[in-house]
Amino acid sequence: MEPLPQPTAHLPLTDREAAAEAERILAAAYHPSHPTTPSATHYRDDTPLPTHGPTPPVPQPDHRIVPAWAAGTAVASIGVGAGSVGLGCCAWLVLQGLASVTLYGVLMVTLPFAGAAMLATATGIAVSKARKPVSKTVYEGPVTQQTTHHHTSTTKGLIARTGDTTR
Repeated sequence: MEPLPQPTAHLPLTDREAAAEAERILAAAYHPSHPTTPSATHYRDDTPLPTHGPTPPVPQPDHRIVPAWAAGTAVASIGVGAGSVGLGCCAWLVLQGLASVTLYGVLMVTLPFAGAAMLATATGIAVSKARKPVSKTVYEGPVTQQTTHHHTSTTKGLIARTGDTTR
């Protein structure tokens, strides 16, 4: 390959000069001055898995038995119960110094607080369920719709009214 004159900055390259410059750039890019090891594009570990001891993590699919809203309701109910007991103990300690108070009296004093807490929990659950989006399932395929009316008479007795029992 014969060396070409270097192009000047203000003049455009001819087709021959542009092709030669492109070949020089490609040759420099694919033939580095010092050889390097090619980088790996993939890796596969073929070492056998251990028969005992620590093993690699295994995906654990989440199959919950209880729906999330039910678990939330249960946790909220436990909180309401614990709060009611706390209020009851507080009232018992306060009223202990005032008079001889029985446990049933303390429970009756804290009953409105427990009712208000349960009402707040139920309201929160209702608002939470109302805010959730409604999912719609779309089934594809042929649809057959059949409507059947069964008319049965259950008239018995001496004085009976006969009429349509389906509504």
